Amino acid sequence: MSAPIPPEDSSIPPSESSSGFGPGVPPVPTNASPEEKDAHWYKYVYQGDKMPQLTLRSVLMGGILGMLMAASNLYTSLAIGWGFGVAITASVMSYVIWNLVRAASGGTVSKMSVLENNCMASTASAAGYSTGSTIATMFGALLLLADPPPGKTSADVSSMSIQPVWVIVLFTLCTGLMGVFLAIPLKKQMINHEQLRFPSGVAAAETLRNLFSEAAGAVRKAYMLIAGIGFGALVGIFNTGEGTLPILDRFFKAIHFRLPESIPDGRGFYQLYGKELPGFGIDVSVLLVAAGVITRLRVCLSMLAGSALLYFVIGPWLVQLDQHHPGTGWVLQNGSWIFDPAAVKENVIRNIDFAGGFTVLKFTTWSLWGGTSLMVFTSLASVALQWKTIARAFTNLRKEGQVHEHIEGMKKVEVPTSWMIAGMVPITIAMIFVQVIGFKIAWWAGVIAVIMAFFLSLVACRATGETDTTPIGAMGKVMQLLFAVLSPGNIHANLAAAGIAANSASSSADLLTDLKSGYLLGANPRRQFLAQFVGVFFGTIAIVPIWFLMVPNRAALEKFAAPSTKAWEAVARVLTKGIDQLPDSAKVAILIGAIVGIALPLIERAVPAKYRQYLPSAMGLGLSWIIPFSNAIGFAIGAVLGKLWELFHRRSSDEYSISLASGLIAGESLIKAVIAMAATAAGLLSK
Repeated sequence: MSAPIPPEDSSIPPSESSSGFGPGVPPVPTNASPEEKDAHWYKYVYQGDKMPQLTLRSVLMGGILGMLMAASNLYTSLAIGWGFGVAITASVMSYVIWNLVRAASGGTVSKMSVLENNCMASTASAAGYSTGSTIATMFGALLLLADPPPGKTSADVSSMSIQPVWVIVLFTLCTGLMGVFLAIPLKKQMINHEQLRFPSGVAAAETLRNLFSEAAGAVRKAYMLIAGIGFGALVGIFNTGEGTLPILDRFFKAIHFRLPESIPDGRGFYQLYGKELPGFGIDVSVLLVAAGVITRLRVCLSMLAGSALLYFVIGPWLVQLDQHHPGTGWVLQNGSWIFDPAAVKENVIRNIDFAGGFTVLKFTTWSLWGGTSLMVFTSLASVALQWKTIARAFTNLRKEGQVHEHIEGMKKVEVPTSWMIAGMVPITIAMIFVQVIGFKIAWWAGVIAVIMAFFLSLVACRATGETDTTPIGAMGKVMQLLFAVLSPGNIHANLAAAGIAANSASSSADLLTDLKSGYLLGANPRRQFLAQFVGVFFGTIAIVPIWFLMVPNRAALEKFAAPSTKAWEAVARVLTKGIDQLPDSAKVAILIGAIVGIALPLIERAVPAKYRQYLPSAMGLGLSWIIPFSNAIGFAIGAVLGKLWELFHRRSSDEYSISLASGLIAGESLIKAVIAMAATAAGLLSK
């Protein structure tokens, strides 16, 4: 079996590989084997022996920055249900912070190298992102499930009462470290060999390269980058939701101007039977549009097609099925269908459920099962089809001849598989111990949870590599569904298993994004791994006390919107009663998703390479049933604009499109992180 050819729109094409690696690097041969790609990178890109990278100052500064970002991500997860990836934010903020330190020292402190800056960002990324999602979702859901004692209120349900502090610390630390170690083989496969895009990683590398370069071409790119950062930051400020930060609310009121969070806002456009459709519209955000420019047409149009199919065809059809099923609450009145909560019969399961007091139809609550199934099975099928390449990621196969010299050099800087084994053995033991003692999970079920975490990390990383979106919630739902079968009725086991999968998957995906930027800059992978490893400890030290300060009891948690946390709680309540609580149509969607997920990689493998770009992206289709329509259309707009730019002026597109898109992503994500940190500080000061 020959070495697999990566999908056209999920990898960097030969014509772009040199620009991705920077000026002066020859393109990777089109049909290069994995060994030849490694040799090419080591010969032309690797800079780890030419400048400092893993230094005490970079790790300490990165750790402190990551602790601040951990607080920011915890707040945003509770406030809006999203956690922003911090690869770009960490890269730019680390550069700015160190230059401020230099200025304050009067120039006595030396300038950081670009790889030191990347190492600082790696530490910050691990600290700021890989430790927070479990706290907000899993432990938050456990807190919501803890009912007040008779005669007491939610304020009497302490956050410390749901689990001992040591359980929360050890669980957070181990799941974060699991993501770091699982990223070892995934990095070799997805970054070195398949060269998946990881758009935010590309943006972070391009940002740092332009910040540090003084060449004429780089200066022009830097101006474009700065323009993108400025515009992205302005959009990020003006589309901030009402109530996020009081000072911004006063500012918008004074100038009588504020961008809506989406156009239209979903309350007056395309309602279905008088019910709102959350996430329908166009987000007033340049972040998704810019990510679409980098992600490209195939994946983005697949996302739009799948989302349109859900919102305009399948979702309305399922509502019609509910209307003709007695007991679902739908009644025909004066020739029109209306929903009457009084007509709902006990134990009747609707296909499409409601939120917001029966005012909002939630299509994605149903569709996420089929979309997740498609993503899981397409990832497993891709693994099966690329078994030889993946085997190389775990072994030290090498070719003789000219490539051999560089392969030997590559082996000395790449993280060996033995490190993963050495790390995963104690982490697995610790995770099983925490599950058995803290959550009353059988030891064998704990082993299954850890094994499944690897496969779901594979899915999450591939989704992030192709679409720049990590389906954390979907990965948790898979584990919740599995443990509804393995440990029925145990609601704590259900949430703990989901927490393992979600945190390890989100951690490995964000760290791969960071590793992608290091790969493009020529960083030493071992040193970058060590920076990430240390970063998890910084993040754990910060996030646990911040959680108890921000959410001391259930009443404090109930003040947040916490949509993701409440979704985890709701799914746990339903699935612990058994998988029969899922509508039959969702079970059919799971089966169809599995079939499509297996079929598309097989078809892609069978057709000639020149036709593959016309096939739908399996990962894009799967993700389209998990994210709202507004996200899908944002990606598609960006991809179409990027393609039009390329068609009308290829030269300027090749030179500036990545810089501009990177700036837009960096600008909006940076300002959102700053606003979130300010909101966190304001919230803590008001307590």
